[in-house]
Amino acid sequence: MTPVRHALGTIGRAVFLALVLGFFALPLLWLASAPFDAHPTITTSVPEFTLANFRALLDNPYALGSLRNSLIQACGSAALVVTLAALAAYALSRARVPGRDALLYVLLLLSSVVTGTAAMVPLFELATRLNLIDTHLGVVLTLSGGLLPAAIFILKDFMDATPTSYEESARVFGASAGQVLRHVVIPLVRPGLATIAVWTVANVWGSFLQPFILLRDPDKAPGAVILYTLYTEGGAPRLDVISAFSLLYSLPVVVMYVFVSRRYGFRFHGGIKR
Repeated sequence: MTPVRHALGTIGRAVFLALVLGFFALPLLWLASAPFDAHPTITTSVPEFTLANFRALLDNPYALGSLRNSLIQACGSAALVVTLAALAAYALSRARVPGRDALLYVLLLLSSVVTGTAAMVPLFELATRLNLIDTHLGVVLTLSGGLLPAAIFILKDFMDATPTSYEESARVFGASAGQVLRHVVIPLVRPGLATIAVWTVANVWGSFLQPFILLRDPDKAPGAVILYTLYTEGGAPRLDVISAFSLLYSLPVVVMYVFVSRRYGFRFHGGIKR
């Protein structure tokens, strides 16, 4: 009975894993096949190969421009979040301030509880008063503010793991505080900075609500907003254009992840590897 039970258990686990993998693989399979299907549907099937879907996408005056807008907003947010989070995390890691850890947890808690949706009304009012409506800067500042607390929390762990003896040695040889940070600390925490950059870009790349509310000009709208407009006048989704646009829209993030993963040799599953 024992060999039979073992065989049945192995078969059961294999079937369960196959079902789970199939559940997650089917959307990816649709994303890879539907853009090249002459008549795409919501089901996955062998495509009737065509490139007409991409030609239809090129006829949309805002589709390709929205990818550029997404790139501007994502890169701007990543640069701002990485820079400010690195400076704040370094200061919190090295300075002995009473209540430092409590402050970090409060910031992280507030950023989780007070989400962008809940804070959108005061953010919109603030953007209006500062003349940031319908600007990329307004979107970048709004999205970056929501991501900064978690970025500081993550980067502080990397800063804490950096030996202070390296910094002390640099100061002995006359290095200033800026030189220590730039030439000693930043190279050591580069994998952490890359993690925050990828995480920020992924969050901003898929953001819909803030750009949708803050931007009025469709020429400045990112891909997530333009994707919402790829419907017929009757409200039916244009699956041919949506599938082609979805493929192009997902490629930059995938390429960035592969590049950073190969460059710094870490993965994002199961935690962060330094």
